[in-house]
This record gives sequence, C-alpha cells and structure tokens, in this order.
Amino acid sequence: MKNIPQVKLGIIAVSRDCFVISLSEKRRSAIVSAFTKAGGEVYECKTTVENESDMQKALKDVKDAGCNALTIFLGNFGPETPETLIAKYFDGPVMYVAAAEESGKDLINGRGDAYCGMLNCSYNLGLRNLSAVIPHYPVGDASECAAMMAEFLPVARAVIGLKNLKVISFGPRPQDFLACNAPIKALYDLGVEIEENSELDLLVAMKAHENDARIPALAKEMAAELGSDNGILTRLAQYELTLLDWADAHKGAREYVAFANKCWPAFQTEFGFVPCYVNSRLAAQGIPVACETDIYGALSEYIGTCVTGESVTLLDINNSVPRDLYEEDIAGKFEYTLKDTFMGFHCGNTPACRLTKPALKHQLIMKRLLEPDSEPNITRGTLEGDITPGEITFFRLQASADSKLKAYVAQGEVLPVATRSFGGIGIFAIPEMGRFYRYVLVQGQYPHHGAVAFGHVGSALFTLFNYLGVEDIKFNQPKGMLYANENPFAK
Repeated sequence: MKNIPQVKLGIIAVSRDCFVISLSEKRRSAIVSAFTKAGGEVYECKTTVENESDMQKALKDVKDAGCNALTIFLGNFGPETPETLIAKYFDGPVMYVAAAEESGKDLINGRGDAYCGMLNCSYNLGLRNLSAVIPHYPVGDASECAAMMAEFLPVARAVIGLKNLKVISFGPRPQDFLACNAPIKALYDLGVEIEENSELDLLVAMKAHENDARIPALAKEMAAELGSDNGILTRLAQYELTLLDWADAHKGAREYVAFANKCWPAFQTEFGFVPCYVNSRLAAQGIPVACETDIYGALSEYIGTCVTGESVTLLDINNSVPRDLYEEDIAGKFEYTLKDTFMGFHCGNTPACRLTKPALKHQLIMKRLLEPDSEPNITRGTLEGDITPGEITFFRLQASADSKLKAYVAQGEVLPVATRSFGGIGIFAIPEMGRFYRYVLVQGQYPHHGAVAFGHVGSALFTLFNYLGVEDIKFNQPKGMLYANENPFAK
C-alpha cells in the first residue's frame, strides 16, 4: 500500500535502581523472542534505563537504528522520571506495557512490581502532559506483551501518518452540502497540513496533461481492470495523472497526501466526466479522495487506510432499508432488526476490489440534473456495484463548529443481500444502529459522510482517538446502556 508509513518498532526496558536489573533484561528478551516468533520485527535496545543518562543513551540508540515507534517495557517497578521522559524526547508514538509476575515459586528476587509501577508511570505522564498508548490491560507475560505490540502497530502507523500528512482540496464545498464544512484549525492541532485550491487550478492542471504520453498506458490499465473500454477512459486517465502529479509537486515538507475535491455540478460540464472512478483507483493505492470537498472525510479515510493497511471508502449514511426488502431477505436470516440496518451509498468512489461486480456507468442523479433528455456523456465515470459482504467499521473524526475534535466508531457488517439499487452501495447492519443514528449521529450533528474500514478495527481507532486527545468518542452502545440524552421512556 502506497502513501502510508512503514513502522520500525523499537523496545526499551526500564528498571528501578533498587530492583534487580537482570529481571527487566531477561523479560525484555523474552518479549522480543515472542514478537519475532509471531512474525513481527522489533529493534531491541540493549541499554536498560535506570536514570536520565541511560535514557539519553537509549534514545540515541533507537534513533540511530531508525525506530519511529517505541514500546517502553516496565520489566520491574521502573524509574518514573526517566521512563516518562523517553516519551517526551522521542519523536514518535510510544506505548507502555508492564511485566506480569512469572511464578509463585519466585516472589523474592523474581518479583518486579511492574503492576504497581504502571500506576506511577501514568501519573508522571499526566504531570508532563504527555500522550502515550496504554493498552486495555497493560500487564502481561512475554506473549501477551508481544500481542500488545502487534495491536500497537496500526495505531503507530496512523499517528506517524497524520504527523506527515497534507490534505489537498479543490473547490469550495457545494452550497447544499454545508454539513461537510468544518473548521480547519483542528487539523493544525493534529499536526496535519491543509492546502486549499480553486477548481480552476485543477482545470488548468488537467488541460496541461492533455497530450501526456502516459495516458494510453494508464487507459489500457483501466480497461483491464474494468474488462472493457467505454470511450471515456482516456479522459479519466488524464485526470488521474493530473491528481498524482499535483500530489507529487505539492507535498512540500510532507510525505503523505489525501484529497478532498469538489465533484459536482460544475465539474461535469467543465471536465466532461464524473471523477468517481478515478477517486476509487486512488483510494485503492492508499490515496483517499473524499467527495464534496469533505476535508474531515478525507482525513478519516486516511486514518482508516493507515490502521488497516488496506483500501477504505467514504459513504453516505444514505437511506433506510425498505420493510419489504427486510422481510424478504434479512428477517429470520440475520439477527438484526429493521432499525439495525441502513444502506451506505456513494456515486462510485469505492475501489473495485470492494465491489462484487464493479462496472463503469453514468451517475443517475447527475444525469437527471445535467443530461435529462440525452444519452449520458458528461455524467459517465462512476464505478458501481454492491459492496462486498463482510465485517466493517463505520467511523469519522470531525471538528465541531468551535474547532473541538470529536469522533464516532461503530462495528458491524455488510450483509450478503442484493441492494436492488444503483451506485456503490451496500446493506449495512450495525447493532443498535437506530439508537446510534438518533443519539450520536443526529444528536452529535455529524455530517452524512462516514468512512468505512473493511474489518473490525474499532479497538485500534478508539485507542488512536484517545492518543490524539479526542475527548468525545462515541460508539454504538448496547441495549440497556443509555446515551446521555436518550429518552428513557422511548419505545
């Protein structure tokens, strides 16, 4: 997957000077062995930190080794000050884990008290206003700590990616989609850069690629993916090259990019096609392109790409499932109520690998507006098909009107049920979606776009949003667990 960081993980063990240092060193080596045996790669720093001088030596070691993420391992109680200063001076995400005791037969020299030390570690992190990942239960043996490190990797990848991301946008938000508008100040708070451009800038760049020698080969690649060439692929290839070249030329000091582009209605008349298929292809390469200049949608997609290491999509939380369709194809076959289901849809930006039978078509809604009485021409370019069934996580990171970050995360699935509709679309089922829709999406004033990661990655996303300092993180609460403003008498 292009456009996302490669994580090089390091591990540093710490030791309280009044404890046996060899205990930390032995336990650190056991974790490295377990992590490596499970297929992971980690750089083992051989300097065990007891004091600030050790801390400086260990930091130099992991930096020289190229580490961009760290596990700090409390092999025993641990030295509060130097172990937390590692997080202060290391330029990357840090996770803290602690050793579980190993045997009831060795609780004299073999007892490390890291269970206790983790408390003081978290307290000292707070004193210094430092962010760090602390797992759900941060105390374990070698194999359990190795598993925590594996769970840390996607979070670390997203943190590193965001620190080196530029979101490039073209055009103002469409008038009737102000819901996608959000203050960009919170982007800078996250360390993300933003470059806003005019649609005219994009049009000029597109025209400059008119005779690009790379177009025929790219159009042929598109035809191979689609199984046909319907006569519009030359224009779509020209547009894809335009965006890719713009990204390369405008990254500046950043390593990674995402796009948030205006895609209608003037786009069709001036560019002569619908950009959805190109958006889907870039998303498949790890370069999300959010529709309707949805900057936070692009940001959310990029986060999903980093967390999963795979392609994602952006969909409208679009329409309810008709009762007759539910009764015919869902009721009695799946353990979901009608209110647990909805259809996620967008014109055609979902990658081909995420659709059951992808096909290049025209955009029906835009044709009604722009070509009501003629054969489709400028409204061609969407990639349509039912979304592949399987586990999903629906989520979004958003800024409120007063520039405060908030987020939601909900796990569910795409059902293996035909949608009978158009666009890139699927029938989604999320437990207690009806209540989540009312008391998170509506109550929280979220826009209609949500990012979709293909897999259950709610834990990683929740951990990431906590690390980023997002205080308002919502999820689909189970029945009996009321939301803050939920009507307790509603039926």
